[in-house]
Amino acid sequence: MKALLLNDKNQWDSMKVQEVEAPSPKKGEVLVNIQAAGLNPVDYKTATNGNPNWEYPHILGLDGAGVIEEVGEEVTDWKPGDRVVYHGDLMKKGTFAEYAIAQAHTIAKLPEAISFVDAAALPTAGYTAYQALFRKLHIHRGQTILIHAGAGGVGGFAIQLAKYMGLTVITTASRHNHDFVKKLGADYAIDYKEEDFVERTLELTNGIGVHAVLDAVSGDNATKSLETLTFNWQIAYIAGAPDFQQGVSFARPLSFHQIALGGVYQSSNLAEQADLAMMGDEMIQLLLGGHLDPMISKTISLEEVPQALVELSKRHVTGKIVAKVSE
Repeated sequence: MKALLLNDKNQWDSMKVQEVEAPSPKKGEVLVNIQAAGLNPVDYKTATNGNPNWEYPHILGLDGAGVIEEVGEEVTDWKPGDRVVYHGDLMKKGTFAEYAIAQAHTIAKLPEAISFVDAAALPTAGYTAYQALFRKLHIHRGQTILIHAGAGGVGGFAIQLAKYMGLTVITTASRHNHDFVKKLGADYAIDYKEEDFVERTLELTNGIGVHAVLDAVSGDNATKSLETLTFNWQIAYIAGAPDFQQGVSFARPLSFHQIALGGVYQSSNLAEQADLAMMGDEMIQLLLGGHLDPMISKTISLEEVPQALVELSKRHVTGKIVAKVSE
């Protein structure tokens, strides 16, 4: 099979497509003929320092959509020919290849009405946003939420999900992306380069603050975001923990939620791993119903993935990039 190979850590920008042997599914696994693979910042971030569990050459890629080619022992719910989408295990070889292995209990069924490209945009960014909003923050209609980096993958999906649930959505984004985030459903967009997002958020909420914050920027940004929260509310963070003591008091208790979507694969909790499939099923239904835009800004070839990851690393990308792997 053809695969995009990472020969050693920190060589992700020079990866080349080569021929390697296709894997075989073991007990509880399926072999997927990958039709499309989504790109995410986690791809280049983990490849920069490598992982002690990897054997080189390694294959990056966490988001895959395709057709089941073969099933392993004790797999009874899936069969060859089934269309699927899934979020893969960071510790194992990934989806930037014609064939990849997935855990059978973590994949979601893909209807014919949804393209492989659209589906491949969902898992890492979409499931992360879904987990943060529904599994951790437990959002509901009438609340106000501050979502950082609204033009990115996680932020963009979070805006859409929050708006679908009836929240007032405030987001941060560069000014040239304000039209984009408002089309996704943001009620207010704050240019974080020109405005103090704390001051502007408090102004928009009449000094009360927001019920929830989703931060995918940094620990420092998450810490500053605590100042935007109203009494007894909460923050979910992805790119670094806030200072848990900053701004927290008896008169202003807050709750903190760490988001580590792929970390579930390092757990022995199969039910939590299976929640990846449940999130996939629910997001596919939202896509089918026209309630979700996969936000694909560019569709590329497997050979073009390294350069696209460079663009991601420079934060020059709005929405999602997806690679077509097989035809």
